[in-house]
Amino acid sequence: MSKAPPGAPSDPPAVTRDGFLNGAVTVMQPAEGYRGGMDAVMLAASLNIERGLSIAEAGAGAGVALFCAAHRLAPASFTGFERERSLVFLAAESAALNGVSQRVRLETADVARRPPDLENLFDQSYSNPPFFEPGHVRQPGEGKVASYIAQTPLREWILFLLHVTRPKGSLTLIHRAAALADILAELQPRAGEIEVMPIRPAPGEPAHRVLVRCRKGLRRGPLTLYDGLDLHARAGGPVTGRAAEALAGAELEWR
Repeated sequence: MSKAPPGAPSDPPAVTRDGFLNGAVTVMQPAEGYRGGMDAVMLAASLNIERGLSIAEAGAGAGVALFCAAHRLAPASFTGFERERSLVFLAAESAALNGVSQRVRLETADVARRPPDLENLFDQSYSNPPFFEPGHVRQPGEGKVASYIAQTPLREWILFLLHVTRPKGSLTLIHRAAALADILAELQPRAGEIEVMPIRPAPGEPAHRVLVRCRKGLRRGPLTLYDGLDLHARAGGPVTGRAAEALAGAELEWR
């Protein structure tokens, strides 16, 4: 593990400057390959400081979730862990662009490894692990496969989050709804007060994503399944008010 590199990679990728939260946040991202979007914004919107002010992200990528969360949760300090040096460099640039360098750190780290010095270090942790969705795959840009396709098993992502989070601290993930059973299988022996919030494209449609939150080390507490979030008022229709508020930077309540 090392801090963000002081200089650019020898062969920096083409990048774009993308606006989020109605332009309040600017993130530099690779022009090709994996690019953070709605999943990252919704994940950031689901966090709150009531669960602690020191927050870690596993697999921060270029930092979409990281900087959206840092913008809204101004009292909190963040550490983003990312394996790809080029993305760590881009995220460090974006931290400066957004004026949050003093409370957002970037670290080069692989979630498949769990260094002892990171154990029980953060109040909360969260992640949007890479995943391969059958039937919806576009070939990633050169050098970006690791950011898009799940080369590291989901179990390793969850174990990393559990490792860096203090006892009774909070973990939050967003993932495919089809992976919910696998997520619960990993969490239930190790965490409690598990909450699941489905995210549907429109009312009456199957959920494509789930937000999952839990408390590390608890052995009791109910598993709560919320009604969830509809992104659009109807198939192909306008964004719902609740989704629009989250995309603009409001907290996404768990309900």
